[in-house]
Amino acid sequence: MAAQEQTVVELQAQLISPEAFEPFGQLIGPTHDGKEFDQEDAQLVLDKGTPRFYIMRLPKRGLCFSRITYHASVTQCLGGLNPGQPWYMVVAAPSGSVAAYPQQQQLVAFKVPHGVFLKMKEGTWHAGPLFDGAEQMDFYNLELSDTNVVDHNTHDYASANGVTYRVLEC
Repeated sequence: MAAQEQTVVELQAQLISPEAFEPFGQLIGPTHDGKEFDQEDAQLVLDKGTPRFYIMRLPKRGLCFSRITYHASVTQCLGGLNPGQPWYMVVAAPSGSVAAYPQQQQLVAFKVPHGVFLKMKEGTWHAGPLFDGAEQMDFYNLELSDTNVVDHNTHDYASANGVTYRVLEC
């Protein structure tokens, strides 16, 4: 069987902002010690299992992706730990089903500067973190201990649609 011909589709990234990211989650930044909890704090959903907070080290994969994933049962938090190293995340609104995977026009690519942390809503489709400068990057990751085993819902654009996406830097 011949391999499916692949089409590369470019997605223009935009600099992330609280308003632009709101449909997908929250941006979390520094606050003063002693500040009381409010809506500006990460609104976490971690009640369906044991929370896992860890430092995730990723090798450079470039700015292309062909797989997109969502976690239905948890809010996932990610933040880059390498000073001066921006990274990219592609997201789409929750659909609740792998069969209802995001179409090209629903994908939004964001450039995330160092010091900005993401909290994705339950079910938010995401591809990344993506980066191209450093050989590796470290990210904090907060999810459930078994998220990648029991709540890892993925669509593979390359095998199902013959498409690979490339994020264009902003």
